[in-house]
Amino acid sequence: MKYLKVIAFTHKQIELKELGKLVICQENLADKLHEVKAEFGISEIFYLATCNRVEFVMLTPQTVDKAFAAKFIDKLNIGLCSHYMGTFVDAALIYEDKEALNHLLRTSCSLESLVVGEKEILAQLRKAYEQCREVGLTGDGMRMFMACVVKTAKEVYTNTNISKNPISVVSLAYRKLNNLKLCSNARILIIGAGETNQNISKYLQKHKFSNFAVFNRTLAKAQKLAADLNGEAFDLDALKSYNKGFDVIITCTSAVEPIITPEIYTSLLNGETTRKTIVDLAIPNDTAPEVLEQFPVNFIEVHSLSEVAKRNLQERYQELVHAEAIIEDNMCEFLQQLKQRRVELAMRCVPEKIKEIRNTAINSVFADEVQGMDEQSREVLERVINYMEKKYISVPMVMAKDILINGN
Repeated sequence: MKYLKVIAFTHKQIELKELGKLVICQENLADKLHEVKAEFGISEIFYLATCNRVEFVMLTPQTVDKAFAAKFIDKLNIGLCSHYMGTFVDAALIYEDKEALNHLLRTSCSLESLVVGEKEILAQLRKAYEQCREVGLTGDGMRMFMACVVKTAKEVYTNTNISKNPISVVSLAYRKLNNLKLCSNARILIIGAGETNQNISKYLQKHKFSNFAVFNRTLAKAQKLAADLNGEAFDLDALKSYNKGFDVIITCTSAVEPIITPEIYTSLLNGETTRKTIVDLAIPNDTAPEVLEQFPVNFIEVHSLSEVAKRNLQERYQELVHAEAIIEDNMCEFLQQLKQRRVELAMRCVPEKIKEIRNTAINSVFADEVQGMDEQSREVLERVINYMEKKYISVPMVMAKDILINGN
């Protein structure tokens, strides 16, 4: 355990846009890690990079401090200038021993994430570890730590509500939209091609919606999003003349006046009278109040979603106590497993040592006496020795485990 060390650069100390400077190109990753592994006497290492953290997890007897971190990052040769080098090293978080394991467990359970309760971090951790394992950067030690990390995270996500309810407006909006049970060929008009609409489009695409028309003030941006969705692109003025009808409008623009007026809405209906759905994620709303008064509409808007998101986030933080209790239990359990593993490794030589003693006894110490025995006596002696050999191998192991578990 004392060899487990972590050098972490996270969103808590470093701006997200700056963290990207620490990311290592995947093509060079294995070679660079093998180099630092050899250079710094590191027995095992893996590297984790997400949108809000870059971390190096290693097993090494070396002292890992800020001076070590500076030399380590410099050896990686990722092109940092001296200014950034000093800034990043000053901001580095360094963990070792039980603190390092606790950090990994908290990270895998999203307690250290930008958004508490986001499960993606566990998959990212596992993928990072597997990539390094496949190129020979990790071994038995890291395997045990990762088994504990995965087990703990699964228990937290299963036995607490830390990730149960969505806390992003986009995911909440899609959940409400999905509850309306629309067919996959529903006609969806997307007004605005900014980040919010790009994100909700990913949900729609993932769930096989396929009929899109994108409107944006800048046509090029509409075309880019439409290309991703295999849909049509129009500039914003085209709303006035669009005549293909719709089932859902998703809108999020920076306009200060309503875009969907009663006149525009009437035109878009193109004579249809059925209840439509509007998902309005703009602040202020893109939908004029008169539209909601004059037409039957399922209206999903950002204000109510924001309130739900806040409540869900608060509930997640209330689950931190339960999550931390699970982490503590798994820490204690793992420390016991680690002790047992150390005994197993120490006992690996016992069978060979006993075989050596046996061979010395038969072939040297009692060689003359054994040679003087008849065949039947030799067979009895062989059975007796085999029986004792097995017992001598198993008894120390059983006793050692009993001492570890029961303390006596």
